[in-house]
Amino acid sequence: MPINHTSSEFQTLSKEDKNKLDALLEVCEREGDHFLGYPCTREFDYSALYKFLSYPINNVGDPFEPSNFHLNSHEFERDVLSFYADLLDAPEEKTWGYITNGGTEGNMYGTYLARELLPQGMVYFSEDTHYSVAKILRMVHARNIMIKSQDNGEIDYQDLEETIRIHRDVPPIIFANLGTTMKGAVDDIRKIKNIMKNNAINHYYIHADAALSGMILPFVEDPQPYLFSDGIDSISISGHKMVGSPVPCGIVLAKKNNVDRIARSVEYIGSYDTTVSGSRNGISPLFLWYAIKTRGKNGFKKITERCIKMADYAIEKFQEAGLYAWRNKNSITVVFPRKNEAALKRWQIAVNGNDAHLITMPHVEKRHINQIIHDIMMDD
Repeated sequence: MPINHTSSEFQTLSKEDKNKLDALLEVCEREGDHFLGYPCTREFDYSALYKFLSYPINNVGDPFEPSNFHLNSHEFERDVLSFYADLLDAPEEKTWGYITNGGTEGNMYGTYLARELLPQGMVYFSEDTHYSVAKILRMVHARNIMIKSQDNGEIDYQDLEETIRIHRDVPPIIFANLGTTMKGAVDDIRKIKNIMKNNAINHYYIHADAALSGMILPFVEDPQPYLFSDGIDSISISGHKMVGSPVPCGIVLAKKNNVDRIARSVEYIGSYDTTVSGSRNGISPLFLWYAIKTRGKNGFKKITERCIKMADYAIEKFQEAGLYAWRNKNSITVVFPRKNEAALKRWQIAVNGNDAHLITMPHVEKRHINQIIHDIMMDD
């Protein structure tokens, strides 16, 4: 039962403070219907879990080890990780992971693990890699080289191979994008592995950033390589994107034998310190668990199919309006020319250079597509 406090410990919000909260709610309700440029879905309902917000649920420590902190949701966290391990063809007994506070933490963990295994390694990433990666590399002082991107956002494999050949004496750490931020491009894991084979490189590490596409590729008919069996060593997937969550969260999975080499026992928490953060959100695993249990693989497949159809609808409507729009294979990111800044701002559209994009997340409907195109085509 939640603890009841005496009235002397708390005071009622003032009218001014109540009005401030009401104003924020109005903003959320208004702007939530003009939200097309960033990969977060509004399509979720976790009201059945609100009762757990009365408790300080904290998933400190390793989710696979007992903890001195008993108010945790480790069991639910393990269920979520099991679901993702199955999606990614990762044998559970050989795979470890945890629920993060978002894709950046997952990318940081993959980088940290790779650097611990290959301390002299050189990190390679493309021009289209998420902005957080350059920040992470500065934080850990990792040697790195940026590789050119192709026009569609995919890494330039020729530039990658030529650059690796120059530095053949240094173990490569590859940061592969399974769905780039701006264009939804997927770097081909098998081509990257062939580059290693062609250059007789046996010691390397591949981390995959699958923030959005990690919950798309498992549910399409002809996916690009994205599995552990395809050659990845770790992967980061966002939870607040295709699954949906009121707070940012994510999943990171890695090969257990690699993680075991960096684990440290901490007496204070009665567990192993294997994660980036200490205290971890214990509510996020419940959100993800609830979504998985109420939707299942078939539900996520139907959602993915609907999102892809909506992306094709958007491309069709853009082209009818005289604007060239396109998407990469198995992507729900629709790229179109940057035009009418006021309209783009109104719809919270992400831009980069001459490009803009909208993302047909599960909450996006035809009326949204029709209205934004109408707004963009109006005079600036």
